[in-house]
Amino acid sequence: MLSGTADVAALARGAPEMPDFKTAAEALADALVLQVTFEISASGLEARLPPGLHPTLPPLVTFVAWRLDESPWGAFTLLQTRIECRSGGRPRAFLTGAAIDNEAAGAALAARWGYRVAVGEVRLQRRYDEVSVHVELAGETVLAAGLRDPEPLAPRDVQVIANMNLARTPRGLRLVQVDPEIAIERAERGEPYLDALDAGALGDATIEPVYPVAATLCHATITLPALRYVCLPDTLAFQGTESVDG
Repeated sequence: MLSGTADVAALARGAPEMPDFKTAAEALADALVLQVTFEISASGLEARLPPGLHPTLPPLVTFVAWRLDESPWGAFTLLQTRIECRSGGRPRAFLTGAAIDNEAAGAALAARWGYRVAVGEVRLQRRYDEVSVHVELAGETVLAAGLRDPEPLAPRDVQVIANMNLARTPRGLRLVQVDPEIAIERAERGEPYLDALDAGALGDATIEPVYPVAATLCHATITLPALRYVCLPDTLAFQGTESVDG
């Protein structure tokens, strides 16, 4: 099985600080959730992930956008860029970076769940024939993506994969497993598209999308979890997984 070869110290630059693991679960109702997945170039696929994670074949990137009109920190829209992978035998997604339009929400996601976020302009818009996400950081467009021609999809057919977020924790640098519960009320699928991407601004300049795979839109309640497990980033999950209660 292939394993990541990335320099963990390099990946850790800019990793968020988590003061503890004591966060409680947080339910976020009436969320709009867009997922756009592309196959990416296999060149250097191992170098995109820390040694504790395994690349998938083919390698995939998923852009995941959440729009919340209400939350404990106010309305926000979040865009995550994630490389799909495995931790041991389980499907996971490694967060390379994220953008958010609400500084307080970004600070909470970083401190409580280890999300690496930058504050910018993030827009998730729904029209009858298209759903789009547009991200600007420092005034520059870094992502324009979405789906076209949406049609109904059974909620059970939407796959949601847990995050592995690299963060500095009381135990040192760890991959924090964040497995939100997504209670889907309605779902749609459509043709994925990508009109603009600055992959470096979203955490990994080597991400090169080569083929569209899937795109879905969901209306859901997102429950961010109480934390249960973290992993050593340079050790395989079978040996490097730790319970946060242990």
